[in-house]
Amino acid sequence: MIGDMIAKVRKEKGMSKTELARLTEINIGHLTHIEKGERNPSHKALKNICRALDIPYQQLMYTYDKSINEEQEGYNVIDHIAYNKVLAVDNIGGFIDCPSSIPSSSIAIKLQDDAMQPSFAKGAYVFVEFNSPLENKNIGVFSYNEKIIVRRFVTKKGKIFLRADNKKYDDIAVSDDDSFYIIGKVCV
Repeated sequence: MIGDMIAKVRKEKGMSKTELARLTEINIGHLTHIEKGERNPSHKALKNICRALDIPYQQLMYTYDKSINEEQEGYNVIDHIAYNKVLAVDNIGGFIDCPSSIPSSSIAIKLQDDAMQPSFAKGAYVFVEFNSPLENKNIGVFSYNEKIIVRRFVTKKGKIFLRADNKKYDDIAVSDDDSFYIIGKVCV
């Protein structure tokens, strides 16, 4: 997944592979293998790539050991990973213990509504693994039109829907006009 992200960002920035190789002093053949997912960059190489692309290093680091399956390719998961954004936290509640059963979690978020009942109660904490690609029916944390929500991720025929477990909430059909990013996967 990290190679796909590097290729996406490089193309969005209008940078050729030759230019990126020159700026990072990485052999173009090696860079090609990285972008194809045949090799992972070293941490030093990834930092150099991010510096050359003028993006934060940590956001791509979260994708380091992730891979993409066919279903995720079907909904273009790469288009929904926020490589140049970080989660802004408005209220710090302190630290809570992270269960050893979910060592990949990056942050705990306290649910502000009852949308995910009965799976999670309002006020419960969910543990989130940043920039993790989602599979159909996974619970995730999303930025949807500038609002952070926790919902079940549903795909139908390449379309994305965000579904609350609480039936009083309507499904959200994500359109191309929406601002939509996957922040991460809720670890359960």
